[in-house]
Amino acid sequence: MALMRAFVAFAAASAAVLLLVARQGAPRQDAWRILGPGGGGAQFLPTISPHDPNRVLVACDMTGSYLTHDGGESWRMFNLRGTTRFFVFDPVQPDTIYAYGIGLWRSTDAGASWSLVYPDPATITAILMPDDHATVTIYSSGRPAPRMTALAVDPANSRVLYAAIEGALHVSEDWAATWTRLENLPDGALQIYVDPSSPFDDRTIYVIGSRTVTVRQSGRWRRGPAPEGVSSFGSVSAGFPGDGQPLVVYALSGRSLWISEDGGASWRQSGLPGAQLLAVATSARHPDTVYLSYSGLTESGVQWFGVARSDDRAKNWRLVWKESNRTAENIREAWLSERFGPGWAGPPFNLGVAPGDPNVCYGTDYGRTMRTTDGGKTWHAVYSRRVPDRGWVSTGLDVTTSYGVHFDPFDGNRIFITYTDIGLFRSEDGGRSWLSSIDGVPRRWWNTTYWIEFDPEVQGRVWGVMSRVHDLPRPKMWRTTSPSTYEGGVCLSEDGGRSWRASNEGMEPSAVTHILLDPESPVEARVLYATAFGRGVYKSVDGGKSWTLKNKGIEGNEPFAWRLVRDREGTLYLIVARRTEDGSFNNPGDGALYRSRDGAESWTRIALPEGVNGPNGLAIDPEDPQRLYLAVWGRRTPQGARDGGIFLSTDGGATWRNVLSADQHVYDVTVDPRNGVLYAAGFESSAWRSEDRGESWQRIRGFNFKWAHRVIPDPADPAMIYITTFGGSVWHGPAAGDPQALEDVVTPRLSLLGLRRIR
Repeated sequence: MALMRAFVAFAAASAAVLLLVARQGAPRQDAWRILGPGGGGAQFLPTISPHDPNRVLVACDMTGSYLTHDGGESWRMFNLRGTTRFFVFDPVQPDTIYAYGIGLWRSTDAGASWSLVYPDPATITAILMPDDHATVTIYSSGRPAPRMTALAVDPANSRVLYAAIEGALHVSEDWAATWTRLENLPDGALQIYVDPSSPFDDRTIYVIGSRTVTVRQSGRWRRGPAPEGVSSFGSVSAGFPGDGQPLVVYALSGRSLWISEDGGASWRQSGLPGAQLLAVATSARHPDTVYLSYSGLTESGVQWFGVARSDDRAKNWRLVWKESNRTAENIREAWLSERFGPGWAGPPFNLGVAPGDPNVCYGTDYGRTMRTTDGGKTWHAVYSRRVPDRGWVSTGLDVTTSYGVHFDPFDGNRIFITYTDIGLFRSEDGGRSWLSSIDGVPRRWWNTTYWIEFDPEVQGRVWGVMSRVHDLPRPKMWRTTSPSTYEGGVCLSEDGGRSWRASNEGMEPSAVTHILLDPESPVEARVLYATAFGRGVYKSVDGGKSWTLKNKGIEGNEPFAWRLVRDREGTLYLIVARRTEDGSFNNPGDGALYRSRDGAESWTRIALPEGVNGPNGLAIDPEDPQRLYLAVWGRRTPQGARDGGIFLSTDGGATWRNVLSADQHVYDVTVDPRNGVLYAAGFESSAWRSEDRGESWQRIRGFNFKWAHRVIPDPADPAMIYITTFGGSVWHGPAAGDPQALEDVVTPRLSLLGLRRIR
């Protein structure tokens, strides 16, 4: 009942204020908005249209891609079911764009929607997502689709495409419908360039591989080797000077930049003495100008990082971005350097220069996208902007993992988002803008806030669980690192989350992933429970001042204690995450579900459904504590993930049955206590809703981010929900979905409802 009271109190205080949220965020094609401060995660591949320097694409490592039509002032996130490896603009048709990830996608409406063009959708025999991240593999004619590493569109004919596929150069003359093999590429392909001045019927083609430049000219092939001593190229970029001159190539290898002015036939060396070189980019039509990202440049005993520019093909350099431990005067940054310092994001590891204007350059790094339009004289952050006299708001470049959205029961304006990498953020204006909120948290715990818990009867009192270790319970975090080395703990705030202090006496350093308050405990001696990943369950009977480990009945060493749930009668449930990823089960690596009826003094294991070993979340029917909903992560098998989804028990866990199998990687299941509506979310591009107590489920239209965490009902409006994600910040939109939403992927054979597996 305490949760219900918090919902009602918050709704009464904030219904009007939260109307602002719907009007915030970058433009979309639906009724959804993405909330948060913006940025905060690695961004890649800034690619600028040759037709309009204001149209730019950026990718990230969390399956999101981003498109701006206004030079970075606002971005729209779209999702192609996996990470994007490269973008290519059609040089003839301004609204045609290609993106390669799980396959080759094409948009003919300036990125509004996308269709799969390679492999041919008609040849698809299966789509499998077996692993822990539900990574998509398309099977074409019974085998994994061949990999494409580079693409170019003929500069005068949109029908003609050149692609590096499975170690060979191929050509298509029908918009990628069919392909013909042209030449082997023993060193693969990083980039492909087609000389616009060459004859239409005998194109000169340059393929830059890891150690060679392969050229077809006048119907003959030749290969130019990398400079002597260079084992492989890293970042490469090139452009045509015009007047029929050969391709000018820039290629990085270690601490050296190599330049070829004759299409790879010969090379000369350049660089910045002593510096590590990270990325290089030139303008496709103005290759005299080149930008170079660097770090570790020592001058006067200080190490610098940033970007250098040359206007004479790398003979002379100017440091147009130069930072150390303070933000440079020509850098117009947003919140990230303000909170963590400029070294947190570091120098760009990808650069992109406008093909038609060498003064326009974008740089992407571990948390930001930065832009210059004046050749590097000034650089502006385009991932976030400040709301006057308030905090920061995303421009649409959201690359952050979020776990929960939390509402102060005494202040309808105050909302929190618990994040990975950037810690905890709060809004004091109902979600309109956001401020970092980790003052007082031990510095080594800043990385991740997994959860916070408000005291519903004491204004300003809130507990948080913070950790140096992010992304739990995913195996990448514990695969090679013992949880005994994890750092983190519990913090307490008495001023509504503005400041914190550690409050974890008796608790060993741990990655604490969840905290739960017993709302029936005395205000002066609150009872709290916390899960410590790799240690177990801690209990406090003095408001979090001191903690005691309560593992009686919990089996195995280093239990991956993940989350807790309490029913209306005070019974506790514990989710223990599995510690295996090979698909095996019925062994010590299984996850587990436990129950305690004595306040965590002892635990009893509840049998999971047959074949299930990856419990991830649990919800309890607000009217019937015997009715349990279990969110399950599927097991890996050669045929894809299995035994995942949502399982229902009507007898307190004695028996189970599967009620949602269309999504095999369900991260969590939640219930709105006001109306009993159930929600679920997972890693297969979907969120789900059930209005009949879990008996049937409907996909929530308009939400199609690949990796979703959990759905959180909006306490101010039962018709709205928040969805936290693994890499796409927080989505806010209609609880029933948007029936008019124009979704990113429109190819019928890859519809969202049929994506998991096709036979």
